[in-house]
Amino acid sequence: MDVVTSAQREVRTSEVDVLVIGAGQAGLSAAYYLHRAGLEAGSDFLVLDRSPAPGGAWQFRWPSLTLTTVNGVSDLPGMSFAETLPANSAEVKASDAVPRYYRAYEERFALNVRRPVTVTVVCDRDGDGRLRAEAGNRTIAARGLINATGTWEHPFVPHYPGAELFTGRQLHTKDYTSAADFEGKHVVVVGGGISAVQLLDEISLVTSTTWVTRSEPRFRDEPFTPELGRRAVAIVEDRVRRGLPPGSVVSVTGLPWTPALRAAQKRGVLQRLPIFSTIEPNGVRWADGRFVAADVILWCTGFRSALDHLAPLRLRGPGGGITMTGRLATQTAADPRIHLIGYGPSASTIGANRAGRAAVKELLATLG
Repeated sequence: MDVVTSAQREVRTSEVDVLVIGAGQAGLSAAYYLHRAGLEAGSDFLVLDRSPAPGGAWQFRWPSLTLTTVNGVSDLPGMSFAETLPANSAEVKASDAVPRYYRAYEERFALNVRRPVTVTVVCDRDGDGRLRAEAGNRTIAARGLINATGTWEHPFVPHYPGAELFTGRQLHTKDYTSAADFEGKHVVVVGGGISAVQLLDEISLVTSTTWVTRSEPRFRDEPFTPELGRRAVAIVEDRVRRGLPPGSVVSVTGLPWTPALRAAQKRGVLQRLPIFSTIEPNGVRWADGRFVAADVILWCTGFRSALDHLAPLRLRGPGGGITMTGRLATQTAADPRIHLIGYGPSASTIGANRAGRAAVKELLATLG
């Protein structure tokens, strides 16, 4: 018979004031402000992350995504990204540069992130007003929760009739590694976001492509301004405050023209088609009978918030979203002990920093 020591029992069950789930931009921002408020990592608050190493979703991005092509990397509070960059860093892979930065950040502020730990469920613990999070053989009881699980682990692929019959390859942005994988094949790229046009451009340099989107994409010539950013965030914030699912930021800001996309336009790559109606074994077909043979369908159709582990808390309303409140719409209206950052208006890297600070301030006030 195995003897369970008190030390082993303590590892399996622990109590903290605040549990932070996720150690990407949003989770590290929250951890920084908890640390700054005087709480001690590992005892007063605990950060759990399912990834094998620091870097959040950045460590899984495709190799061709460099600091030149990435759509911006924001500084975390209290430490500049530039501090960890080598000289002439423009062509450094984002999947190397950002994880290096996050690792240095965790070490500087002694955030003591526990990984790899996957939280499978969060529910109410009977009798004492605490939340209970289960992660493998561990149980963590917390007075408050900051959820920062992002979207990377929850890719969205819409269903179209016949998808299961397609004999070629189907993959999502999350699974993409290199355009070279598709040489000699015809690739249908589905999606109208920034990742979609970046990958469309890259793939079109080595093979033939067809680009389809559900709605007409809108490109912008003017630079991205703070006013444009505020307008986009305000629209998303209004939706989550009304309990609706967050909308697409690109639908407000439009797609930025880059030299690479201008070149793609000249090559005829950006001739977009409306979304097809059915998928057949060897291609896609539109309602008017048009058919395009395809070897690959690349779904650049975005992600959804990874919140399945919170299902027992019944945070979602009849509108399909989670009604949010608080100064920056991080607090769930259904339970003031729970804050979501990286959700809705705080899904951008800049928004995540501001939201981390607001969520910590409001949560500590709630907890007294």
